[in-house]
Amino acid sequence: MSDVRPGASSLEGAFHDLDNYLAVPRITGLVLSPDGSRLVCPVQLLSSDRTSYITALWDVDPRGSRPARRLTHSAKGESAPAFMPNGDLLFVSKRPDTEAGAIHTTKQDEPDDVAWAWILPVAGGEAEPFAAAAADIAAIYVAHDSPTVLVTAGVLPGPAETDEQRRKVRKDAGVSALLHETGPVRHWDRDLGPDEPRLFAAELHGERSRAEAGGRLATLRDLTPEPGNGLVDTGVAISADGSLAAVGWRTSLGRGTQAKALALIDTSTGARRLLADPAGRLRGTPSGLIDSTQELHSFDEPAFSPDGRFVVCVDEREGELDRAPTLSLRLFDLATGEDHDLTPEFPLWPASPVFAADSRAVFFVADERGRAPIFRVDVGTGAITRLTDDGAYSNLCVSADGESLFAIRSRIDEPPTPVRIETGVADQQATALLAPGHVGELPGRVIEVETKAADSAQVRAWLVLPEEASVQHPAPLVLWVHGGPLMSWNGWSWRWNPWLMAAHGFAVLLPDPGLSQGYGDQFVQRAWGKWGEVPFDDLMAITDAAVSLPEIDATKTAAMGGSYGGYMANWIAGHTDRFKAIVTHASLWTLEAFTGTTDHPRSWEREWGHPLENPERYQLNDPSRHLLAIRTPILVVHGDKDYRVPIGEGLRLWSDLVRQGVDAKFLYFPDENHWVLKPGNAKVWYQTVLAFLDHHVRGLDWVRPELV
Repeated sequence: MSDVRPGASSLEGAFHDLDNYLAVPRITGLVLSPDGSRLVCPVQLLSSDRTSYITALWDVDPRGSRPARRLTHSAKGESAPAFMPNGDLLFVSKRPDTEAGAIHTTKQDEPDDVAWAWILPVAGGEAEPFAAAAADIAAIYVAHDSPTVLVTAGVLPGPAETDEQRRKVRKDAGVSALLHETGPVRHWDRDLGPDEPRLFAAELHGERSRAEAGGRLATLRDLTPEPGNGLVDTGVAISADGSLAAVGWRTSLGRGTQAKALALIDTSTGARRLLADPAGRLRGTPSGLIDSTQELHSFDEPAFSPDGRFVVCVDEREGELDRAPTLSLRLFDLATGEDHDLTPEFPLWPASPVFAADSRAVFFVADERGRAPIFRVDVGTGAITRLTDDGAYSNLCVSADGESLFAIRSRIDEPPTPVRIETGVADQQATALLAPGHVGELPGRVIEVETKAADSAQVRAWLVLPEEASVQHPAPLVLWVHGGPLMSWNGWSWRWNPWLMAAHGFAVLLPDPGLSQGYGDQFVQRAWGKWGEVPFDDLMAITDAAVSLPEIDATKTAAMGGSYGGYMANWIAGHTDRFKAIVTHASLWTLEAFTGTTDHPRSWEREWGHPLENPERYQLNDPSRHLLAIRTPILVVHGDKDYRVPIGEGLRLWSDLVRQGVDAKFLYFPDENHWVLKPGNAKVWYQTVLAFLDHHVRGLDWVRPELV
């Protein structure tokens, strides 16, 4: 599956040396200039002291002939790029200082660890301050055909004009308390509040007023003065003429339940109206309060058509106790006021829609059998065509002439890289562009494995085989269960990378058991509300298929996973002794405790109910109830800043294992979240996991990593 990208940067031995692996540049996004002549990618680069990642912007040739070049060099990094219609590049940064020396000096009110919007002129020269708020600017949205610019930034409740003053009063008083009157209160690894995300319009001004604004080119005008949590973790799009913004608007529906409406905001007046409402579902239907059993929709990831007539978004019918969620694309005709499901018979879950240049089609991606291809749906007929035949795609950008799509592609054996696709060709192989981040020779190969589960469902997996695996030298196997659970092993992961295991001599099985995306709604439904039982049967069946191969040593196996994968690792530990070792990262252990402490309790409750009202559902799925059956050595890994699966789960699991006398270790990260992101901690994570597997699977002496 892998291909070589001539001219791309490379680090030889990236998988045999963790320091080299951590230093590989990592592409995280893609934007296309309005005229189609420039592509810009944010790229994560290891800092000079190797303790963090700094994001810089790189210019990539859309034609694929010129090597990529680095555009920005700030020591603080740059992110969230967006092009102006004339080709000027906006971005977010906490600059001004750079590792190469100062690149810009403004006035006394330069950013003090606050992210501003900056502008890099297409004509050349240094970047200049564009706009600022009292708190970090998080994202920038620019109209395709007009110089209308929108940004998002947090503001304390009250007028945006006095936000900085209120922050100072709070800081001077030594107040860090947060008073919540509605949910959510946390998200992944950050507390929400006391400020609220707001949407601003950037108003350009002349030289005189620019001087009064501290050298900035634009002043921000608040479009959402009392948003509450309306803009927490929601998508935003801007029309081509800049007159409207479409947003997923988080709406409270009672009993702590929230969902996302789809709203239009007039960028001149801030007037807001709903296109689609979660409880009433669509225009004009009363909403009001709902209970946890009522059908609930969320609308997000909006996109405008270039002609301004249509808005498309992802319509998620959220799950209930006995029904898994389903996703489709909903199309709104702003001219007629009508709307309809654009993909009513499509068996997969569409995401990330963007319009074709002529507004006659919508491109989107969807998980499909361990891939995430690009599809095109005709607005008029609903006909759907698959455009790509391999890989997992994201960050779709349509060229102005409508002939090309640019995207980020990754695969199990290829890190994220920008590619070009022809919009009118089905099942094509995308053309890779020259970009940083090439990893060099892979230490093995990847194949696919399939089998039938106990209920005759077809289960498939990727199997990464180390280069030395053969009939004469079968490799030990690690079963690696993905998180989610509503996701799939379909692309590259810097965080959960099987090639580091392969370089160490382990084969790695990456299965998609029940609840995985990409196999149709029934594949999810068969395991809905049965997180342990059905996926466990699937995992054991696909493991049997893998260990039957002559390249695998069936006597030397381990299981591991993170998040939901950690939940399954715990479930596996309580239901079989076939594995020599188990690694469980950020895992659910006691479901009754988890349901009230996770950062999305009400979403959880729609699937599971409440422990007091649905105790049998919790008893059926709780891995902690099988503690007494655990005999397998376990490595528990957890970060203290994890709000999705709070640290209490890891602490309780560790305590129970020690009390039971299980051979266990606890790798604890006081400053990490649901993942382990700091380079030094990521290195220690892999060192500890590999040492644990070497000891219990291969029978080698335990070697404690030096820095822990």
